[in-house]
Amino acid sequence: QVQLVESGGGLVQAGGSLRLSCAASGNIFSIGAMGWYRQTPGKQRELVAAITAVGTTNYADSVKGRFTISRDNTKNTVYLQMNSLKPEDTAVYWCNARIRVRITSSDYIDCWGQGTQVTVSS
Repeated sequence: QVQLVESGGGLVQAGGSLRLSCAASGNIFSIGAMGWYRQTPGKQRELVAAITAVGTTNYADSVKGRFTISRDNTKNTVYLQMNSLKPEDTAVYWCNARIRVRITSSDYIDCWGQGTQVTVSS
């Protein structure tokens, strides 16, 4: 029905940069807020950054000043620019989107990408 495809993860040295992208496709009427989460083994999943349909952003304290979230509504895509990466940023990252699928209903569904590994070496 709705698919989120992530790309851009990989292995970088501390202080380096990566840019993650996530494109939504399928049965979409409109997209509300989009965001990025991350999780390491044994840890609870946490919100990294979020952006509303009109561009309002929110960041976890640990990434403020280093990460930037943005979106292109014409491409149904959300991005996460990650600069000054630290080893503690190592995690699996998932994108999330709230999707309205019907013109006849204002209900939204919560969709997730497949996850992409980000590893930062010291």
